[in-house]
Amino acid sequence: MADVKAGSADALGVLHDRYCDRTYSIARSVCRDDGRAQDAVQETFIAIWKARATYEQRGNVAAWVLTIARRRAIDIARRNDPHVARRASDEWLDTVPAPGCVAEHVQRRMQARGLQGLLAELPEPQREVIALAFYGQLTHTEIAEHLQLAAGTVKGRMRLGLQRLRGDIQRVAS
Repeated sequence: MADVKAGSADALGVLHDRYCDRTYSIARSVCRDDGRAQDAVQETFIAIWKARATYEQRGNVAAWVLTIARRRAIDIARRNDPHVARRASDEWLDTVPAPGCVAEHVQRRMQARGLQGLLAELPEPQREVIALAFYGQLTHTEIAEHLQLAAGTVKGRMRLGLQRLRGDIQRVAS
């Protein structure tokens, strides 16, 4: 990060390679659309480049990068028409899986949408830690640093959120 701060474009490339997948996961979970998630990732690294002089080595680089990604994704999601987002998220219909696995593909897609709906029903603090852990691939410690919370608070929110998700899944299944 020191090289990025000094203006090295190569170092930004290394930073991009290291965090691209994680920023995309967070952006995709917020935007729920591949194209807008890609835009959010691009805007994230542009913002990092522009703000490189203000970066301070107080916390974790991953938390800083993923915070920017989340904020960019929220901005993109808010400024786009929700109806356009819903239509764009059905792009997966254009890709046809192999004939033998169409039913599996449809079932997995329905399960994923159902889980996203259940996740959206969680209280914001619980949803946020679960999204950072599973989509952002952050550890409990990194989440605590990112949200400026005690590690125990993060673990408690995670436990409560996952318990509620399990109950909701069981309720829906029966």
